[in-house]
Amino acid sequence: MDQNIKRPLTGLVISDKMSKTVVVKVERSYIHPMYKKVMRTSKKYKVHDAEELAKVGDVVEIFEGNHKSKTKYMYLSRILKSEILNEQQSI
Repeated sequence: MDQNIKRPLTGLVISDKMSKTVVVKVERSYIHPMYKKVMRTSKKYKVHDAEELAKVGDVVEIFEGNHKSKTKYMYLSRILKSEILNEQQSI
């Protein structure tokens, strides 16, 4: 992994309707300090996808970089699991 890549995250693509942008939902879990219960939270990131490779349902790895716009500062690193490959294998 490259040293310049900051904060790599893994998430699920939930929208690809924008041009060169996908929305990725990243889920994380942590133990609540007082109640000792596992808490799950999720956050949606707008991710720059220059080649428009990612589709809805893909599991992707993203990283933080310079701002492209007001809300877009994450970039697509690679596609870990593609929904299209899963559909082809089941046929």
